[in-house]
Amino acid sequence: MKKNKIALITGITGQDGSYLTEILLKKNYIVHGIIRRSSSFNTGRIDHLYNDRNLLNKKFFLHYGDIVDTSNLNRLLEKIQPDEIYNLAAQSHVLVSFQIPDYTAQVDALGTLRILDAIRETGLHKTKFYQASTSELYGKVQEVPQTEKTSFYPRSPYGVAKLYAYWIIVNFREAYNIFASNGILFNHESPRRGETFVTRKITRAAAQIVLGKQEKIILGNLDAKRDWGYAPEYCEGMWRILQHKQGDDFVLATGKTHTVREFTELTFKQLGIELEWKGKAEKEKGIVKSFNPEMNNVLISNKNLIGKIKKGIRVIEVSPVYYRPTEVDLLVGDASKAQKLLGWKAKTKFKELVGIMIDADLRKQIKNTDN
Repeated sequence: MKKNKIALITGITGQDGSYLTEILLKKNYIVHGIIRRSSSFNTGRIDHLYNDRNLLNKKFFLHYGDIVDTSNLNRLLEKIQPDEIYNLAAQSHVLVSFQIPDYTAQVDALGTLRILDAIRETGLHKTKFYQASTSELYGKVQEVPQTEKTSFYPRSPYGVAKLYAYWIIVNFREAYNIFASNGILFNHESPRRGETFVTRKITRAAAQIVLGKQEKIILGNLDAKRDWGYAPEYCEGMWRILQHKQGDDFVLATGKTHTVREFTELTFKQLGIELEWKGKAEKEKGIVKSFNPEMNNVLISNKNLIGKIKKGIRVIEVSPVYYRPTEVDLLVGDASKAQKLLGWKAKTKFKELVGIMIDADLRKQIKNTDN
């Protein structure tokens, strides 16, 4: 009888961790996850798995731990004996990394080293290791689009910490013959994205604005360009990276770029709100040019919940509070290597992605209103 593969996921309660867990369970893996002890529940994204009696403590296991705790990592690896480790744990907010750079380095840089060293110390020579790398490595981009061979130039403590993690993966792969891979993932979003990240901040606020629960949303650099894909597809890509014949580094991206302004416009458009922009830089405002709720099927069914959206009201403002000290203006990836060697390609288009997110947030806000 074929033995079930065992996977260990750090950062299992995050967006990517939750989707990856679902993917691996469907592939008949036994999945172990590390969660940090907290006085309040922070397992919302995986509660549907945690509450499934057919999964919990049979195919799905959770362990308290932290990647800043070396002895804890060693004990868990000795106990679990994973075939694959996916390191998704991180202080992942770029702007916040400027405020807590030391903690960001401890988790994002040295956390990766601790896991690699635990693999070596416990003698798990056949264990495959996936590191969640990031397009923020490119920062002040040296070429467009960015590939696995593009020079790095990180522009934040987050990017610098992830740069260390990238190179320590390469070093342990070459020094100790460990199967260790970097997934250089460009921005990937979903309804499970954290509410402080700009895409989810926009879709959540837009849903609240159209329902009269919020007056406006305050954003930073509207002209920053990003390569946005759909998170579940990227988590499938993580798995494919570890099924490759050897450890290697792969860019996962759509190859298309859009501005924060475009994301905002399309979000409101899907609610039937057309925006126009007035002013420049920090004084720029997003104004309602027209509103037609009949363009959104969810709003048609909930007309009684629509707020007072009128032409001329201000729904977007800009604040330097949300500017980064060093901005990353343009990120767009070339995933040709992943397509050729892994058969991976981003499928969800930008408009479809925005639609998935705004639809989920609108339904969630309506449900909260009903309750």
